[in-house]
Amino acid sequence: MQNKGLIWTFIVLLTLACLYQLSFTWIAQGVETEAEEFANGDIKLKDAYLDSMSSEAVYPLLGFTYGECKKYEINLGLDLKGGMNVTLEVSIEDVVRAISGNSEDPAFLSAMSTAKERQKNSQEDFVTLFKNAYTEQNPSGRLTSVFYNLENKEKIARDATNEEVIEFIREETDAAFDRSFEVIRTRVNLFGVAQPNIQKLEGSDRILVELPGVKNKERVRQLLQGTAKLEFWETFENEEIYPRLETANDKLKLLLGYTDESETASDSIQAEETVAESKAELDSVLSEDTLLSQDVSLLDTEESLLLGSEDESLSDEEDEASMSAEEFAKENPLFNVLRPAIFQNEQGQYQAGQGPVVGFVAIKDTGKVNQFLNMPEVKAVFPAKLRFLWAAKPYDEEGKFLQLLAIKVNDRDGQAPLEGDVIIDAFQSFGQFGGQPEITMKMNAFGAKTWKSLTRENIEKSIAIVLDDFVYSFPTVQNEISGGVSVITGQFEIEEAQLIANILKAGKLPAPARIVEEAIVGPSLGQESINSGLTSFLIALLVVLLYMIFYYNKAGIASDIALIANLFFLIGVLASTNIALTLPGIAGIVLTIGMSVDANVLIYERIREEIRAGKGIRLAVTDGYSKAYSSIIDANVTTLLTGIILWIFGSGPIEGFAKTLVIGIITSLFSAIFITRLIFTFMLDKNKELKFSSSITENILQNVNFSFLSKRKIFYGISSVIIIAGLASLSMKGLNYGIDFQGGRSYLVRFEQPVNESDVRKVLKGRFEAEPEVKTFGELNQLKITTDYKIDDESPDADQIVDQALNFGLSELPNASSYEVMSSVKVGPTIADDIKTAAFWSILFSMIVIFLYILFRFRKWQYGLGAVAAIFHDVLIVLGLFSILDGMLPFSLEIDQAFIAAILTVVGYSINDTVVVFDRIREYLGLHKKQEYNDVVNQALNSTLSRTINTSLTTFFVLLMIFLFGGEVIRGFTFALLIGVSVGTYSSLFIASPLVVDLTSRGSKSQKK
Repeated sequence: MQNKGLIWTFIVLLTLACLYQLSFTWIAQGVETEAEEFANGDIKLKDAYLDSMSSEAVYPLLGFTYGECKKYEINLGLDLKGGMNVTLEVSIEDVVRAISGNSEDPAFLSAMSTAKERQKNSQEDFVTLFKNAYTEQNPSGRLTSVFYNLENKEKIARDATNEEVIEFIREETDAAFDRSFEVIRTRVNLFGVAQPNIQKLEGSDRILVELPGVKNKERVRQLLQGTAKLEFWETFENEEIYPRLETANDKLKLLLGYTDESETASDSIQAEETVAESKAELDSVLSEDTLLSQDVSLLDTEESLLLGSEDESLSDEEDEASMSAEEFAKENPLFNVLRPAIFQNEQGQYQAGQGPVVGFVAIKDTGKVNQFLNMPEVKAVFPAKLRFLWAAKPYDEEGKFLQLLAIKVNDRDGQAPLEGDVIIDAFQSFGQFGGQPEITMKMNAFGAKTWKSLTRENIEKSIAIVLDDFVYSFPTVQNEISGGVSVITGQFEIEEAQLIANILKAGKLPAPARIVEEAIVGPSLGQESINSGLTSFLIALLVVLLYMIFYYNKAGIASDIALIANLFFLIGVLASTNIALTLPGIAGIVLTIGMSVDANVLIYERIREEIRAGKGIRLAVTDGYSKAYSSIIDANVTTLLTGIILWIFGSGPIEGFAKTLVIGIITSLFSAIFITRLIFTFMLDKNKELKFSSSITENILQNVNFSFLSKRKIFYGISSVIIIAGLASLSMKGLNYGIDFQGGRSYLVRFEQPVNESDVRKVLKGRFEAEPEVKTFGELNQLKITTDYKIDDESPDADQIVDQALNFGLSELPNASSYEVMSSVKVGPTIADDIKTAAFWSILFSMIVIFLYILFRFRKWQYGLGAVAAIFHDVLIVLGLFSILDGMLPFSLEIDQAFIAAILTVVGYSINDTVVVFDRIREYLGLHKKQEYNDVVNQALNSTLSRTINTSLTTFFVLLMIFLFGGEVIRGFTFALLIGVSVGTYSSLFIASPLVVDLTSRGSKSQKK
């Protein structure tokens, strides 16, 4: 074997990389185990322990904190760990209205209404739909009559063409979408969720947000759907507030008794960390923001503060030495968690720093500080106009501390003196001197007037720029600003300046985001999914490992080693790429187990053929690998192409399945080809005995001579009967479409005791204004409730109203028992239409790609057409059986996104099997040119039986284990795969190959012709 050293080096490096990535999961789980032992069942105490460890180094070798280990651990999907998956659609319609100045022009309003209606069933973007509707309804109309207004006159000409106006609208809506994305990303990051996923969905006006582990879904909905609130506030100076903080600290000392043992334990943990951290010097340099007008410079005068250094700590060395952590927490409950913004002057005395920053708080302690400062007795200590707000981003480079700022509230109405709707434009620019990144901000006439007054009254004081109650900047005013144009400068990176510009401009165009798709999985269902997934995984793995040893003897052990290595590499790659491991993803891994043995089976069968031909074992191994490469590459490339198409077109469960499948194919190819070859080379070099069969399996299927082609009409007839029956059922009965394809809401509810479906329908009919669909889901005490109640309602509180209606209705059940909503899913009508369209194109595109690949590889269109015809055959049978059997089986046969993943997997598996058979036919036709055509094809088909049956059996048994032990949620998905694998194996032998023969249309079956 050539390049053994290079391959060994790669394996070692890949192994070390995977071990490194997986080590974070092992460390994080170790800390969580310690937390469970410490808390002894107390969830609050466990959370407090983990909070206290978030910034502690728990990875001794590399110095990573628990928080960092959590960030790099294996990312479990929401269906495995619980949480919320939300697709938001930014309302481009509202943006267009805002650009028009909320025009009441009848032609404009009519075109907007038409565009909105068409959007439900169209893949075009809203701006294109609006343009088409306006042109159709007003062929001679001019858009400048609507969009040329006071705010837009500098951006479009009075005589601009409709195309130029549409281009301007598109630029503005794209910018509004980007700003909405930045706002949502900022909100999610401030929400404090571990491993959130926020991404733009390309080609749409949608944003995907995944929040693992969240429990308060109403808070999330409010957080994501609320319009950005940009405000400018006056501030207090720290020197005005610091004495009040000392008074508040003394007040808390009287209020808190610390009599509760669990609270004392938690506070002790916090106190120990706080005292230890107070001895470490924080970064003492604050960034300086400078606010400049066109002709007046406003320099921010924030002082550099030295906090927590050894000679500038909250108490002197002697006091600290004599005071325990617990005593310090009791004596200074507020200063235990809040570091006041003080510094030591030249006389050695402590005094308050300048500016509105009153303290620095570890992010993990912000909740405790909020609790203290919101106590009525503590609030009474501070001025009535005072409001505390947090800075939007961490103060220190390590991201552990936030600044607390003192905001001055208007005592008349509580409104900010100036809000973001006055901003006409904001953009990142470069300064005249030095070319440093800065932000230019322009206000309308009202804003300019108010801004002038506000800056005049706050000279040498800070003005806080606040978005959604978080402070992004607080420059100090040096002079009055007139004209409404300001420039914010500072030590900005370009990306940071662009972000602040987006934040400032967020108040310009209202672009509310609506939840159009939502999935919520409770933590208990997630844990059950993990348990069932692992069970099916381990059983399936054991079945495959034992079968390979039984059938291939010592060679089977080598393939088992390669299979285990493949799984290790696959999990390591998933961890390193941060791809979420979902329930369909586990199915993809388990399916990879079954399909990954195919490469080994192909190689082993070839080696057995070479041994039976009389070759020595070393030569047989060499020739066996060489002759198997073509089939292995063709079979895996076609499946890989299907997986890539799934990845591109799919979303949610389809995408999760596709990612693991694609990675699994790549790692399994490497493991099957190179690792087994290295093992065989090692054994042969050491003169070890190497066997590829046992006494039982040595001659299995060796003398089979089944006449496939002579009986092809019989199998054509069998397939035709099944397909016709399926088509009849599809036309009369149809399919059980889930909400993925028709829109609606679905709830999985588990009751303490079994409940009657009709009772549930009856009580919910009155609440939902129509009878919902109620079906038993798995156990008798589990129901799946589906409704389209308020699915077209775009108001922000629609989801909450439906949830309340569900809970009120279930509470009215006769003999009502306690229940838990295990999961819920919402799919809007626009999303449902997009899912159907994506599913159609993904299947069609995969057919085209497969046809072209086979045409390229086999140089004959008959092979490509035969393969595609066999795929259609397999898909039609699966669809037909799902229609026929729906309602007859004790589990759901719902058509959803997971089912589409199953169909495409069937396509991939079917083509995998078919290509291997075609490859052998092509080889035999080249070797036996003088034999009868039908005889050669029959010989080729019979020679592949051992490989076909072995691969099919391993894959079938793997899927059977998932079906039996993988849980109810995935049962319909695996049932489709079971049918597909069986039908795919059948079609490759009895449909695809005979069709190639029939399509060839030879006058004579002699190979000479």
